[in-house]
Amino acid sequence: MLQVDIDSTRTFEAVSLAIECCQCTVHSDMHLYTILVAIFWCGSVDSRKIRGISSSYKRFYREKKSYLCLDGSKIIPFEQVNDDYCDCEDGSDEPGTSACPGGRFYCTNLGFRPRYIPSSRVNDGICDCCDASDEYNSHTRCQNSCRNLGQRERAAVEGQMRNLDEGLRLKQQLIEEGVLLWREKQAQLRDLQQVAEDLQIRLEGHRRRTQGADRLKELQAGDNGITQKNNTVSSVFQVLDSNKDGSLTADEIQAKVFIQDQEQGLSQDEAMALLGGRHQMNLALFQLTLWDSLRAGDRLKIKGAHGTQGSLGGEETHIKAVDREWEASDMKKLEDAYDTVNMEISDLQRKLTTDYGADREFLFLNSQCYQLKVYEYTYTLCPFSEVTQKSTTGTEVSLGRWGMWSGKPDSQYSHMMYENGEPCWQGGARSTVVTLTCGTETTLQSVKEPSKCQYIMDFQTPVACQPMPKQQGIHSEL
Repeated sequence: MLQVDIDSTRTFEAVSLAIECCQCTVHSDMHLYTILVAIFWCGSVDSRKIRGISSSYKRFYREKKSYLCLDGSKIIPFEQVNDDYCDCEDGSDEPGTSACPGGRFYCTNLGFRPRYIPSSRVNDGICDCCDASDEYNSHTRCQNSCRNLGQRERAAVEGQMRNLDEGLRLKQQLIEEGVLLWREKQAQLRDLQQVAEDLQIRLEGHRRRTQGADRLKELQAGDNGITQKNNTVSSVFQVLDSNKDGSLTADEIQAKVFIQDQEQGLSQDEAMALLGGRHQMNLALFQLTLWDSLRAGDRLKIKGAHGTQGSLGGEETHIKAVDREWEASDMKKLEDAYDTVNMEISDLQRKLTTDYGADREFLFLNSQCYQLKVYEYTYTLCPFSEVTQKSTTGTEVSLGRWGMWSGKPDSQYSHMMYENGEPCWQGGARSTVVTLTCGTETTLQSVKEPSKCQYIMDFQTPVACQPMPKQQGIHSEL
């Protein structure tokens, strides 16, 4: 084997001479390590016969008396390997020439990525391999660009890795924020449920009083005199019952009843006496006791009533007006508030049952919208809600409502499906598939319509970033 003194001042010339003997190509800008590899490659076998072969196939091309085609179909003399004539059906005897139509030529491309090219491109005057190995016998002088390509690719990969690291950092931050947001929504749901319960109790109380009044009216039907009396009794009782709890207290009597021809109102003892010494009095007791004194009107009067006996109709009219106002206003407000709270509860429960990812990392996208203008249309993506398209004329069309995650089992959260949009002219409903990709910002990147009324979107966000899997057993031909 040829010995090369790498310490000699004529190292490059000696190495070049050695490679030339092996019929290899060398340029003055080649790294010494690359040249030595080439010498090792050429040292044991004629390089003319091993061009276009990867190191993993080198064992099949050791120089010997015969060569077995890789498909096992034929044995030929080894001299016929790379002789520019196709002997094997699989083209394996001509890896370094263009003789076989289905052959492949292996570009070693030291410093960059190795690759295969069709053997028909060998010596065709076009540089396909960055190491120029495919044009070893043509008039085209190719420059070895593998080193520059490798540097650019490594820089790009390093940039991607930096973006991935930043994306993963932002993703973790969003996950932590999502945990707090999830707890907030759960607390909000509990508060709303308590408010709904309180409103329901108040509504039921109002409804019971309304139903009681309706039953009383039914009992009063049939006897006009009795009806008038009972209506008056009930109305006066409601005038005195300031807090509408269905019972009278001494404080309520003091506030509404006074003695005729006296400037001051009733004392506490006088009010208690009118209640028969009781602390409270319901409607039935009122009708049997205090009502008769008030109806007589010769001593006790009700504040705000005009006239004496028989003149309580003004007060009764006032009570009925108050009742109607309460039924039309207060009751309506309570019912509207109750309905609104229940709608908020349903919406919040729906949000809390949505799948936001294994760590709820997509929760922050909820209630957010992202836009992108493409030509005359503005597309809006509201994750977990809807996708719309708006033209410059102001017409807005639904491209689908949130359906489900549609990624493959090993990447479930990589695609979103939005279905049942507005019907397409002479077609079905519009739909959109959103592909989520890793990025340091959350933006809508692109929108396409590959088929009629079927849309695809590229949506970039940090929460789509995934750690690089650990790779083992990687084989490098560099």
